Amino acid sequence: MSSQFRRTFLKETALGGALLGLSARTHRSLFAAESPNERVRIGMIGVGNQGGPKNNMKYFLNNIVALCDLDKTYLAEASDFLQKQAGLKAVMTDDYRRLLDSKDIDAVVVTVPDQWHATMTIEACKAGKDVYCEKPLTLVIGEGKPMIAAARKYGRVVQTGTMQRSGAEFILAVDLVQKGIVGKVHSVNVTLPSPNWIDRAKTPVPDSAPPEGFDYNRWLGPAPHRPYNKNHVHYLFRFYWDYSGGQQTNFGAHHLDIAQWGLGMDESGPTSVEGSAVFNPDGWYETPDTTEIRYTYANGVAMTCRQKLGTKNTDQGTEFIGDKGSLFVYRGGIVANPPELLKGVEIPKIVNSQANTSHVNNFLDCVKSRKVPAADISIGHRSATVCHLGNIAVRTKKKIQWDPKSETIVGDAEASKWLTKEYRAPWKLET
Repeated sequence: MSSQFRRTFLKETALGGALLGLSARTHRSLFAAESPNERVRIGMIGVGNQGGPKNNMKYFLNNIVALCDLDKTYLAEASDFLQKQAGLKAVMTDDYRRLLDSKDIDAVVVTVPDQWHATMTIEACKAGKDVYCEKPLTLVIGEGKPMIAAARKYGRVVQTGTMQRSGAEFILAVDLVQKGIVGKVHSVNVTLPSPNWIDRAKTPVPDSAPPEGFDYNRWLGPAPHRPYNKNHVHYLFRFYWDYSGGQQTNFGAHHLDIAQWGLGMDESGPTSVEGSAVFNPDGWYETPDTTEIRYTYANGVAMTCRQKLGTKNTDQGTEFIGDKGSLFVYRGGIVANPPELLKGVEIPKIVNSQANTSHVNNFLDCVKSRKVPAADISIGHRSATVCHLGNIAVRTKKKIQWDPKSETIVGDAEASKWLTKEYRAPWKLET
């Protein structure tokens, strides 16, 4: 964002010298006085839904010193939760750059629609902040390399929010597969859910003016301008192409990530992708209801990713199939076929919040130690790439030939255009 726009923006939002009416002195005094070596001081960017009290705030609770959101209702709810649950009072703002400017914040948690991930992560790295960025890491494949470059240039720890990387069942399953429990893996099945379209949105509503206390224009950010519709924002953003990639990038960022990990492809990916999709007949949203996407890797492994209607939680996951049998891992357990494959293997008792807690703690530990986190930004980029390639194949109705080394689509200039996305002025992707 240009410096001129930045000055204009701050002036127009009346935040050039204060945080929602707080003076600079008051702003600074509200932050924790502890040393960063004792407590990593976190600024939460986005505190509704996944970023809110029921999710990310709960896991970062005792580290939070600042809250940021464009919806004043979310801000108020988050502040109330923080005070009641942790006895903490946080600075509140609707401009994430105030968090990046503060010397009293060590790291930020980015839990916003996907069109903002690249911009916020790059700006945070430039500002010297470590970053926990929710999945999928990117909106389009072309954002990944600039994000990685920023993290490396400025020496920042960037954790992707693919918390299954820290889940005991997934760690064990990947270890077993890589040690040959199913023999040589020749295929992988990944099962994703259909859109979890909430009940209140099942009746289309007309476009309208945004509600008071919600800055819709800034919510759009680099995304194309379109009229406000309450069924397109907050949680439901993920089912519109301008902001996200549907369940393929939502749950695919988890289960395809496990596939990549188990196959030893964290630094690579498939070589071809093709697929088909069925879309909502009433046009309630843009992304698919169901899909069947087929990936092929250079070593001959074939992976099929299916998005199905009515899948139960225990049906969603990643199955590795080899010449000795199969191993299916899902949130909560591991199933082998034949069952004797797991004879003598101690299966951990799974607690629902374990993966989230472990993933957040891994990030906080790495902020202190400067070690590489469990889901480093480079891993998040490669896993998101697999998700995006599936969407490109579905949307273009083409078989995509992919070069994982150069990260380019081979021999198809039209399909290659899907690797990037034009940003709405004045935003631009810094490279």
